[in-house]
Amino acid sequence: MSKEPRSLHGKVAVVTGGGRGIGKAIALALTSEGARVAIGDVDVPAAEAAAAEIGGATVGLPLDVTDGAGYAAFLDDVEQRLGPIDILVNNAGIMTVGAHDEEDDATALRLIAINLHGVILGTKEAMRRFKPRGAGHIVNVASSAGKTGFPHLATYCATKHGVVGLSEAVRAELRGTGVDISCVMPNIVNTELSAGLVETPAFKNSTVGDVADAVIHALQHNRFDVYVPRSVGVTWATMNLVPRRARDLVGRALKIDRALTEADHNARAAYEARAAASAPAAETEGRDTAGV
Repeated sequence: MSKEPRSLHGKVAVVTGGGRGIGKAIALALTSEGARVAIGDVDVPAAEAAAAEIGGATVGLPLDVTDGAGYAAFLDDVEQRLGPIDILVNNAGIMTVGAHDEEDDATALRLIAINLHGVILGTKEAMRRFKPRGAGHIVNVASSAGKTGFPHLATYCATKHGVVGLSEAVRAELRGTGVDISCVMPNIVNTELSAGLVETPAFKNSTVGDVADAVIHALQHNRFDVYVPRSVGVTWATMNLVPRRARDLVGRALKIDRALTEADHNARAAYEARAAASAPAAETEGRDTAGV
């Protein structure tokens, strides 16, 4: 007999990068389950607008996930407003598309700072708060790109591999503490981040609602590996049993690489310009001083 799903009613949840896209959908889904949600986003007007739209006890607050001290202060503020945090969703992330040897160092450092180091910082802060209480759930939003590699997405893939590896290691560290962790690995999702990408016959794009539903299910049933759609997990598991040469042939036959190699960069221009300005702490500290 399957266990009853955990109730999320009354839980305090934090969603980073929740001003739009997947993060906003997760915040809405959590609120619909009765959770009190804090949205953190470097785009403060977007965070505040999302919170106002979602309603309830939702609050939108400034958060730069690349700023360690700022991240801790943000969580302190949330706890003063809403109470001890039960759920932390590390969702904030950016994606740039292009040939690896044409990528400037500033872009690579920005991707690492937001997509990986931001998740490292958030996970540490959550562990420090959850472990003494013997309860809590960390949700790290990675990507199917964290399980394989795609051309024109090299540094992004590296960061998402890092999030998957981090989550695996932390899961082992948390065993027996009462604190749980989930790693969410969506395929291409219809958001501004995926603008200009080509939909391939192998995988249909998911919606932000699909990802939000998967996160809620993971929280309610304590799932670690969360693929969106679920068929992606079956596909990767099956492909890993096949010799590399055969995998490459299948990938080319299914035209999986077209999603990135044939991306419409004009359609992505507005998104990538905004992403280039999304890590102010990294820029202030001299790790990121040029645009995309």
